[in-house]
Amino acid sequence: MPDGIDIKKVTGWLEAEIDGLKAPFEFSLIAGGRSNLTFRVTDAGGRQVVLRRPPLGAVLATAHDMAREHRIIAALGPTKVPVPPALGLCEDEDVNGAPFYVMDFVPGVVLGEVGSGEDAFDEASGRRATEHLVEVLADLHSVDPDTVGLGDLGKKEAYLDRQLKRWQGQWEKAKQRELPAMEEAHELLVQAKPEQLYTGIVHGDYRLGNVLLAPEGRLAAVLDWELCTLGDTLADVGYLLNNWPDPNEPPAGGAASVVVLRGCPSRSDFVAAYSERTGRTVSQIEYYRAFQMWRLGSICEGVYARFRKKVMGDQKVDLDLMDAQVRYLANSAVELARQIT
Repeated sequence: MPDGIDIKKVTGWLEAEIDGLKAPFEFSLIAGGRSNLTFRVTDAGGRQVVLRRPPLGAVLATAHDMAREHRIIAALGPTKVPVPPALGLCEDEDVNGAPFYVMDFVPGVVLGEVGSGEDAFDEASGRRATEHLVEVLADLHSVDPDTVGLGDLGKKEAYLDRQLKRWQGQWEKAKQRELPAMEEAHELLVQAKPEQLYTGIVHGDYRLGNVLLAPEGRLAAVLDWELCTLGDTLADVGYLLNNWPDPNEPPAGGAASVVVLRGCPSRSDFVAAYSERTGRTVSQIEYYRAFQMWRLGSICEGVYARFRKKVMGDQKVDLDLMDAQVRYLANSAVELARQIT
């Protein structure tokens, strides 16, 4: 049995709260998650659902809010943005030691580490997947937060100010050693901060590795909403571009979230498609790329710290590789930031 599940209490809750589920249940940890823990739950009749809970042990105060994540996917369910159907939320920590929520299981392919997508789709389906990735991001940014009940999810303005402050604070709390590049990048990003032109729902971790793809190359569901907030939607664009290598570009040694699909258009093609679908200018996108390299460095440091503290269940990782990834992101952030200041 994976760590993180109280079999008796969770079984009782699932039978009482989720219509149609029948015990006994089989729980298995879904590989790939490096923040919240995600379990596949199979009931006596073979029905499958997914359970999400925070990592084991101490976590940063503002992270891993299960009620918030559940609320987001429930609100987006009726929109054009594909999300797993939300089934239930448990905020009683007596049940499983921490809040958790349950969503329906959505079949599809989750692409993993560098290069893993090359054989999953042919050129035609790969192009459809990347085109649909752009369309869904544009659709998300077109959702009115107030209309879907997410108007109070976060402050809408001064997104970059809040994010620069938040992730610098998280870096200070989580860092395992000094990295001067992270400090310099933060200073340069504060100095060069652009005016916020657009406001909407920001996913916070939007990339091929965080979506379920149907075999024909369309998005079946967007996953991992734990970093979602309101703010500057161009932040999502910059983040995705960092995970979108141009053709013939060598793989980024520290960006393990980069997935390459045959048929993948260039970054400039992606920017043009997003701009055309939304009618928005992306002229300052290089700032957002630098910001997202730095921000991801802080996020990855938090993940690295949790694995070092052994609060991520029985998942196995290469700590040296994780350290190298943070260093790569820090160096890339400061290099990009120097170019825009």
